Amino acid sequence: MEPGDVSEVTIDGCSDLYYVDTGMFGTAGYGAAYVLDAERPAIVEAGIGTNYEYLLEALDEIGIDRDALEVVAVTHIHLDHAGGAGFLVEKCPNADVYVPAVGAGLLAEPSRLVAGTKAAVGDQWRYYVEPEPIPEDRIVEIDDGDVIDLGDHELHVHAAPGHAFHQVIFDDPVNETVFAGDAAGIWIPNLETIRETTPPSDFDLGECLDDLETIRGLDPNVICYTHFGPRDVSDDLDEALDEYAAVLTEWAEAVAEKREELGDDEAVIDHFGSTADLPGAWNERKVRTEAELNTRGVLDSLEE
Repeated sequence: MEPGDVSEVTIDGCSDLYYVDTGMFGTAGYGAAYVLDAERPAIVEAGIGTNYEYLLEALDEIGIDRDALEVVAVTHIHLDHAGGAGFLVEKCPNADVYVPAVGAGLLAEPSRLVAGTKAAVGDQWRYYVEPEPIPEDRIVEIDDGDVIDLGDHELHVHAAPGHAFHQVIFDDPVNETVFAGDAAGIWIPNLETIRETTPPSDFDLGECLDDLETIRGLDPNVICYTHFGPRDVSDDLDEALDEYAAVLTEWAEAVAEKREELGDDEAVIDHFGSTADLPGAWNERKVRTEAELNTRGVLDSLEE
């Protein structure tokens, strides 16, 4: 896929489900948003806002009138998931943003969220745009156990705080699909490999492992990764989740060991950034900055 491309999810059992490459960070195959052509149409995840037009164009291509969109659901308020929500509801007058309650206020007034994001992502901020504040009357707060009724589909809400305390995942029982946010890692479909996502400042390894057990208990046939795309796990769910548990644990241990060896956090960050290598995924710049961000997150968690 290339930025702006729309594909139907054709994994057996799925219906009414599409995904869009949002061209996040100027990179193909990194950021996805999903469209459910339900009785109450929904977008799941909103990207960073830079290319929000791709999602509007996807609605047009799928045949959903912009006035018909009712739900923009985000798994958490990190701006690579929620930054486009304000732009979308501005263009789709009957859509509300469904967001975990603990983070809702930061989408209504995003200045602190922007400041924190700038501090976390560094020079990657050049790929972002300032998010549009979302009017409070267009925000629907959601919590663990809630259900977003889309008519012929439902999105069941499950807390998944390991990656960020404000993260949830969505389970669509009709499609036997979980929209995992960052709870199941970063899936690189062309390499068929899973990688860690451990950004500052809320990463918690133990809770991340618990979140994988939450997904296991839902027993999905499909995991829809924000980074990147749908994955058929009908025959190997346990293997997929166990693999990510191992990747996360080994990554956190490697960063801790390197910190003990070098004794300087900036040296640790530079080490993992300069040695990052992932041929065939994204581009060299993005591979390095991803590694640096993930290193910072683990280092922060070691201070707790």
